Amino acid sequence: MNVAQSTERIWKDVPSLSSANELSRRSLIGHLGIEFVEVGEDYLKARMPVDDRTRQPLGLLHGGASVALAETLTSWAATLTVDPNEATCVGMEINANHLRPASSGWVTGTARPIALGRRTQVWEVRISDDEGQLICVSRCTMAVIRRPTSGDPSVVPSVGRA
Repeated sequence: MNVAQSTERIWKDVPSLSSANELSRRSLIGHLGIEFVEVGEDYLKARMPVDDRTRQPLGLLHGGASVALAETLTSWAATLTVDPNEATCVGMEINANHLRPASSGWVTGTARPIALGRRTQVWEVRISDDEGQLICVSRCTMAVIRRPTSGDPSVVPSVGRA
């Protein structure tokens, strides 16, 4: 497994935030108001409103909404590190530690790779509120699934991109 370094460019091609936002618009991602806002050499950033769509009945950001933001970031980020003609990425495991509540404004998540392997990737997502306070830390393990090649029955069938 290759450990990602902050100075290393990890993307297979230059990621398009507008394409990611457009493709996500009609999915859970769009319903929650998640917007991709920044891409760097080794990170992907998105934000999500803390509003009636993402709060639980007590008025606080729902933990599941934070996990949805984290998985959205890692699914897109992992997929953008592989050649789409050769592989796709899907989530295998996710965990989250909810550190403090948020009740309004926006939360912003930043996904960075911990390890980028040929078959698995591990990503960390740090989610902060408008004041920069850390509200959640999540880790997601992604499976890198090869796309089938003609005549190779051992390859897993193609899975849709994030």
